[in-house]
Amino acid sequence: MAEGAARLLGAPWTDVDQHVTDLAGMSVADIFAAHGEPAFRALERSAMEAAIDEPPQVIAAGAGWAAQPGQVAATELRALLIYLSIAPEVAARRLEGATDRPLLRGADIGPRLKQLLDARESFYRLAALEVAVDHATPETASAAVATAARQYGGW
Repeated sequence: MAEGAARLLGAPWTDVDQHVTDLAGMSVADIFAAHGEPAFRALERSAMEAAIDEPPQVIAAGAGWAAQPGQVAATELRALLIYLSIAPEVAARRLEGATDRPLLRGADIGPRLKQLLDARESFYRLAALEVAVDHATPETASAAVATAARQYGGW
């Protein structure tokens, strides 16, 4: 979605998880396994900070980034934060078979996503805008994000 929104805006984009894995030379799952979630979150915060310091762009932050206390507040004056909301059961269908998400490994994915959303949603709701993507295709979600960026982010 971030890549599609960036294309519509004629802007660069950064995937924070990809940036972290490029810097670490290992997958997110391997970072979790070798160093634990706190180490991954530190790398994620650093990557997000670096991305925000770059010229304007579309940034795909991992879902766990916004749920770290203080991250949204530290960012909201420097970026337009958009919460892409999705029901856990819809996300579970879209993520079926995914093996690259360490917080979902070995779990019944639907209930685990519900548990994560319950714990994180109050942080997500701190974003300036919300775009519901339950019924959106990647193209329509990208268009909604690009429209929001034009209307509220100065693009």
